[in-house]
Amino acid sequence: MSAVVLQVGQCGNQLGFEWWRLLTKTSKHHKKRCSFSSRSGNLAAVCVDTEPKVLRGASKFVKNNEFRASNIIEGKGGRGGNWAYGYHGGPSEGETGVLQRTMEAVRQEAERQDYYGGTILLHSLSGGTGSGLGSRLCEQIREEFPVGHVLTVSVVPHQSGESPLQHYNTALSLASLHRSADGVLLFHNDHALSQCAGSPERSSTRPQGSLSAVNTRHASHLAGLLLPVQSLATLGLGMEPWELIRSVCPVPSAKLLSSTQASSRERSHWDSLISGALQYLPQISPAGKPYSSRAVLAVARGDHDNSFGTSSIIQRLRHRCVRWNPFPVDSWTDPLNELGVAGSSRLLTLCSNHSSVTELLGRVVQRAGDMLHARAYLHWYQRYGVEPEEIQQALNTLSDIVQEYDSQ
Repeated sequence: MSAVVLQVGQCGNQLGFEWWRLLTKTSKHHKKRCSFSSRSGNLAAVCVDTEPKVLRGASKFVKNNEFRASNIIEGKGGRGGNWAYGYHGGPSEGETGVLQRTMEAVRQEAERQDYYGGTILLHSLSGGTGSGLGSRLCEQIREEFPVGHVLTVSVVPHQSGESPLQHYNTALSLASLHRSADGVLLFHNDHALSQCAGSPERSSTRPQGSLSAVNTRHASHLAGLLLPVQSLATLGLGMEPWELIRSVCPVPSAKLLSSTQASSRERSHWDSLISGALQYLPQISPAGKPYSSRAVLAVARGDHDNSFGTSSIIQRLRHRCVRWNPFPVDSWTDPLNELGVAGSSRLLTLCSNHSSVTELLGRVVQRAGDMLHARAYLHWYQRYGVEPEEIQQALNTLSDIVQEYDSQ
């Protein structure tokens, strides 16, 4: 009851629908009020896309009186996979444009909350609507609700093959989010496909897997982190997103987050689950430099016997953290794993402010920088008011973030 969830673009809406399906299933099973609903009981969701096709997935939620029909906002044309077009919109758009209608829906939804703590934005860093309009909305929300938090769930595109503009889009998106958001939780499609295929190895070759499986995996990570936990009950229902930001973003200059997860249908020892979760978190950079975390949040669900606090998990996580943070590890627990098949199952979800993000940033800076040097595709951005200097400024911002993480 403290968050508005804003899902933008095809990727953001597909992920959002999977998140809500998981959440409503869990809430109904346990016969309790959903922590992401308004006082009326409707889910606090605003769904926006510049094309109507993907928004058809919202019809079931509207029919079941879970979504408000007024919160489904569609445009009359796409954004061509172009950050500049998504950010600035068409020349004829005014008060009736997608941006203005979305902001009005967010305002109204914020007013319906028991307590408005902030907005969770689901979007892609690659597509024109998700990256460009998503960035613009993030900036607008920050300006209109300066004391509210903004947590983005930003899907990183495949390393290659999605769009010739994806590296420009990703650079411009990340630079904008760095200015406006309090935390940026990154979900990598390549990593997710590898994990769905059962392999922890990261590879530039895309493994076989379904988009549905990837979205299910992303939604599971979100639920593992953001569903209510008993250890935070005294702070109020729905405070998990904002406490997550406080836990893993100790300084505003480094706010890029990653997540890993491990589960068991048996009452496995927590040590074995931490090993399963950590196998997906890289330890050494391609150059041979050890990675580390500025902060880590561990969320243990199914801790019915309070054994999590007595395990060696905290010590193992602290070993991978920077030395300058005196309290780098936070932990939340709940006796039930509401996402599990069996009541005795356990789920461990980690959120880490991890320096391995420099690998993504370095790749984007290199590829977008090469394109900029060759002046490739620049006319697609200039026609909507984005000059090469703005792209270069975004690359400089990402380079500064890399230096910030490398300096730890």
